[in-house]
Amino acid sequence: MKRYNETLYDAWGQSFAMDEILFEAHTDHQHLVIFKNAMWGRVMALDGIIQTTEGDEFIYHESLTHVPLFAHGNARKVLIIGGGDGGMLREVCKHQNVEEVVMVEIDEAVVDMSRTHLPNHNAGAFDDPRFRLEINDGAKFVRETNETFDVIISDSTDPIGPGEVLFTQDFYGACKKALNPGGVLVTQNGVPFAQPEELTNTYRRQQAHFQDHTFYSAAVPTYVGGVMAFAWATDDEALRKLDLETLKQRYQASGIATRYYTPEVHQGAFALPGFVANLLK
Repeated sequence: MKRYNETLYDAWGQSFAMDEILFEAHTDHQHLVIFKNAMWGRVMALDGIIQTTEGDEFIYHESLTHVPLFAHGNARKVLIIGGGDGGMLREVCKHQNVEEVVMVEIDEAVVDMSRTHLPNHNAGAFDDPRFRLEINDGAKFVRETNETFDVIISDSTDPIGPGEVLFTQDFYGACKKALNPGGVLVTQNGVPFAQPEELTNTYRRQQAHFQDHTFYSAAVPTYVGGVMAFAWATDDEALRKLDLETLKQRYQASGIATRYYTPEVHQGAFALPGFVANLLK
């Protein structure tokens, strides 16, 4: 049986049985493959790195979506950078107060193939009338746009290849300019145990632009190496320190059903493991 061996780390990796290859191609930007696996369902990988699986994607997508949206409390306009598989869009669209969602994806093939081969990820969200797709470089878009947003979610690949520009100080500064007052930026930030420099670099680069910047975390099994970090950046420190009762009221009022996110998980996610907190010193 053919296997997919992840190449993110030189010294260590994970391997997936490829029960059936659904799609494989070299797009204009990267090598894309979608395959079936008996344990994880449908799996998508780009340039040797696992991006998402049907089995555990809900942990990642709910964490990066509901934490900033429930913290904000009244987000009307949301920007997703990357996210071509549609999972982040699916979760954002569950919030009825959101009036417009813009997704900027550099590789249209990712969107097209996800529509066909990862239908459970978007669950129809690509057809939501509030959704607008922009095929563009995410860093270029935020640098040049005149639009502003309440929440910006950077659902990027690792800082390798096309994703590298989404981890720069210039990118974070452009996001700051594209946020409305009281807005929140959250970003995928790797696994601190295996990628500590990603965490420290982001912390230092966001410090130049945001009054409140830190990380929260969740364990996503196929992003191997322990807890995954999500960067949090805003100028309103109060959003990170909402009391549990407020979060519960917002969650219950939304009517949203989640598999991972709860108000208690939301609060606890900001309690960083000691070794992660030490990296920020």
